[in-house]
Amino acid sequence: MSGQTVESLIVGAGPAGLAIAACLRVAGREFCLVEREQTVGSRWRQHYERLHLHTVKQLSHLPYMPMPRDYPRYPSREQFVEYLENYAETFALRPDFGTEVRSAKYEGEHWVVATSRETYKAQNLIVASGYNAVPHRPTWPGLDRYEGQLCHSRNYQNGSSYAGKRVLVVGFGNSGGEIAVDLHEHGAEVAICVRGGVNITERDIGAGPLQLSAQYASVLLSKLPLQLADAIARGAQAVSVGDLSRYGLRRPHYGPIRGIVEHARVPLIDVGTIDLITEGKIAVVGAIERFDEAGVWLYDGSHRTFDSVVLATGYRGDVRFIDGYEQLIDDRGYPTSYGREAGRPGLYFIGFRNPPTGALREMTIEAQRVLGDIVRRSEVEATA
Repeated sequence: MSGQTVESLIVGAGPAGLAIAACLRVAGREFCLVEREQTVGSRWRQHYERLHLHTVKQLSHLPYMPMPRDYPRYPSREQFVEYLENYAETFALRPDFGTEVRSAKYEGEHWVVATSRETYKAQNLIVASGYNAVPHRPTWPGLDRYEGQLCHSRNYQNGSSYAGKRVLVVGFGNSGGEIAVDLHEHGAEVAICVRGGVNITERDIGAGPLQLSAQYASVLLSKLPLQLADAIARGAQAVSVGDLSRYGLRRPHYGPIRGIVEHARVPLIDVGTIDLITEGKIAVVGAIERFDEAGVWLYDGSHRTFDSVVLATGYRGDVRFIDGYEQLIDDRGYPTSYGREAGRPGLYFIGFRNPPTGALREMTIEAQRVLGDIVRRSEVEATA
């Protein structure tokens, strides 16, 4: 297997990988960009068709290139994929597609990275392999007995094949909420399984010239101490969303900001789900105790029959190819350090967060921070 020496090796050609690659390109730094799939933004192409960004286009673009002016406030999945393709073309980013990273180990002054095609020796290893790396599939007693259709949201495209069926969506995050709307619009009888308390926020707060996106509000709140920011967000939620406990939706003891920072629980950004619930068009059920052939038994003792179950239960990170990765991750598989050197010389993680200020916005900030660190380190080494 041949070898190649580079200053920086970037793993993943999604938005995070493209962001740091463009930063390095503009700065005139040497790098290689490898991608396991055959396209840029492969995960975005796999998402359900209805998906739109939950963050505004003005705060969701990658470094040096705003989104087109004719894009809507919240671009669609197709528009964002188009943007990624144009971004790669604009900055002449040509990933080595079909290249899977199998191992990475720091040896001496370099990272030795073995891939399915060749081995790289790199001063910097930049891991941008994605927040949505591995679908999280919880297990329940009796799940193997269930005779209906079962899929994870990763494999859900649209609700056309669910018309007339009874469908349970497990999980009340943004994917679960939007998929439930899509199923309803395609003629399914929909219920959402909500296990515990949930924070809910409107995508846009206020109206007219005073309208503010939830993301802009979060950016402003991020400048405040966590306790104060969370109290303000919780108060705003009480006014804009109100008490939904009679519909089976109760608020947790923490607010939206603290939920993300301390509990990794992203609030539901409502795109129509709540109206359908309050109108009785989408049902809310409690936690699942077990499955049987026909459906689920809930902890309240009731049994519900479903033709299909969609698991909108989130994802886990996957950086297991890095030697000693266990020391670098939390219990969900995500790196505990990002946008800066991560406990090993020349190791960086980008795009492994879903903060209230917007994942894409933070990818851009992290990429620019990593570039600055690489440049500073090289200057120090040159003068040593």
